[in-house]
Amino acid sequence: MMDYNKIINKATRVMKPSGIRKFFDLAATTEGAISLGVGEPDFQTPWPIRRAAITALEQGKTFYTANAGLADLRAEISRYIENSVHTHYDSESEIIVTVGGSEAIDLSIRAMIEPGDEVLIIEPCFVCYRPIVELCGGTAVIIETKEEDNFKLTADELREKITDKTKALVLPFPNNPTGAIMTREDLEAIAEVLRGTNIMVLSDEIYSELTYGRKHTSIVEIDGMKERTVLINGFSKGFAMTGWRLGFLCGPKEIVSQVLKIHQYVIMSSPTVSQYAAIEGLQNCLSDVKMMAEEYDMRRRFVVDGFNKLGLHCFTPEGAFYVFPCIKSTGLSSEEFCEKLLLSKKVAVVPGNAFGDCGEGFVRVSYAYSLKHLKIALKCIGEFLEELKA
Repeated sequence: MMDYNKIINKATRVMKPSGIRKFFDLAATTEGAISLGVGEPDFQTPWPIRRAAITALEQGKTFYTANAGLADLRAEISRYIENSVHTHYDSESEIIVTVGGSEAIDLSIRAMIEPGDEVLIIEPCFVCYRPIVELCGGTAVIIETKEEDNFKLTADELREKITDKTKALVLPFPNNPTGAIMTREDLEAIAEVLRGTNIMVLSDEIYSELTYGRKHTSIVEIDGMKERTVLINGFSKGFAMTGWRLGFLCGPKEIVSQVLKIHQYVIMSSPTVSQYAAIEGLQNCLSDVKMMAEEYDMRRRFVVDGFNKLGLHCFTPEGAFYVFPCIKSTGLSSEEFCEKLLLSKKVAVVPGNAFGDCGEGFVRVSYAYSLKHLKIALKCIGEFLEELKA
């Protein structure tokens, strides 16, 4: 008999499954369920992007590209980043096209982190950072953000967590699951703490196109930060291209050259047709992106108002497409709330503790769904809360 415990990587064995996928799978097997759990736009990918992919297929453009991605796409990404966050990246040596933003995160961490290194991770946050750090033998050092600070990282909190083992800081803003953002003033304070250290920043800006009331600011715009930052972005969220699996990273050529080596061995190159489609998206579909962001903004205001009227205090997000209402008043844990809501009302949301221990007492609700579904879901949640009081 095989003893698989002696074969499986210990770090993999102790890794927890994604709390997001758990409730997605439960919703998928619950007939008639309304799922507000997965961060996926309900918009179709804009037609010009789909048409460009069809054209690429018809022209037989189905072969490997350069490992770093099509030269034309990298040039467009360089222009896009320069226009959006006023920072220039050389398309030949400082940009890699990846299989979604997730691969960019994985490669960046693997290229930098060794056993014994500490990585500062802000929570609540997307679920992948900590497991990847631990797979590399690194130690995830958690910085818990608080609603009273608008779920932002403060300079004092950062300063307290830095040690001589700190190698990197993960900066995930606009934030999933809270919808928090960092302003220029916030980022300048963070930059001041990092100056004079040898700490790199991994800035996950996948929701950069989805901010409300103010334009996204990247930490690479702050003096001296480009040289110590790997910027992660992609097409999944803003361009409604989740299934196309296309992201990118920008950074110092010394880091990017090492990331490229890992990418060459584990991936080869990103999907060719998706790359041709993304060129069209960057050239001609930014107005579509803006239109989708405006629709999300309307849904955002509707959902925040809806939860507050139901008596579940809801932080007002300024980015991404999630709300993070507090459910402590119900007396249920985050997981109990989500399980009971799904079983009794067939509405799926994600427990806040899936995004870190400090997310306990909250749930994540995505408003990347139609207004019709959001109205039905809020009505059902209202009924659920009344039944809890009975």
